[in-house]
Amino acid sequence: MTPTEDPVVEFRNVNKSFGSQHVLKNVSCKIVRGKTTVIIGPSGTGKSVFIKLLVGLLRPDSGSILIDGVDITKLPERDLFTIRKKFGMLFQDGALFDSMTVFDNIAFPIRQHTSLTEEEVSDAVASKLAQVGLPHAHHKLPSELSGGMRKRVGLARAIALEPDIVLFDEPNSGLDPVMSDAIDKLILRMQQELGLTFIVISHDLPGTFQIADYIGMLFKSELIAFGTADEIRHADNPILQQFFARSAEGPIQVV
Repeated sequence: MTPTEDPVVEFRNVNKSFGSQHVLKNVSCKIVRGKTTVIIGPSGTGKSVFIKLLVGLLRPDSGSILIDGVDITKLPERDLFTIRKKFGMLFQDGALFDSMTVFDNIAFPIRQHTSLTEEEVSDAVASKLAQVGLPHAHHKLPSELSGGMRKRVGLARAIALEPDIVLFDEPNSGLDPVMSDAIDKLILRMQQELGLTFIVISHDLPGTFQIADYIGMLFKSELIAFGTADEIRHADNPILQQFFARSAEGPIQVV
């Protein structure tokens, strides 16, 4: 991070355990505002817990988590609710309401959290659908959508309230390579157009290097590397090298 870059999120020596199982150990990093940071690592290394800590769904055992300079780890729930309004979330499967149309799925958070008229809600939904390339899908039900379309509708809903930070949980999960690339290009384009902070949890290496400004790798509960995408790509680290090579041989043990 250069001196001119502004951290919107900072983890300071964060630890989290469940019983005797250490999930995160002394994790420290700064997430730069207006950039895309991708957190990678093998399954079970704490990536999902990282996200839950970030939005206050879990509390760390020790350490601090700052959002816009505010330590959220000791905030009461009512103040956390205000902090959470800064976030949008694209869930792994889209997490759409099956009984609602695409329009109503995207309109749901707008109706819940704003006082916009229905005409204004309609305009906002149309704008978000256009941004994700689905201007004519408003009448469809989730069951009528392909996997890629569900992801795009989920992204439209994630940005419906114009958050500062958008979280992505495995945005390429369940997609074929062509659609996966299309989703990566959409994420890249939207970040560039909107200038938001994107934080992505991913296993998809081609997509990671396509969209990431910064990459962090969790391994055995520790953040073993964090830097620019170029720094991580060329890091002299056997764990990173094995992960990028998709090899069963190396320090990452296959169980």
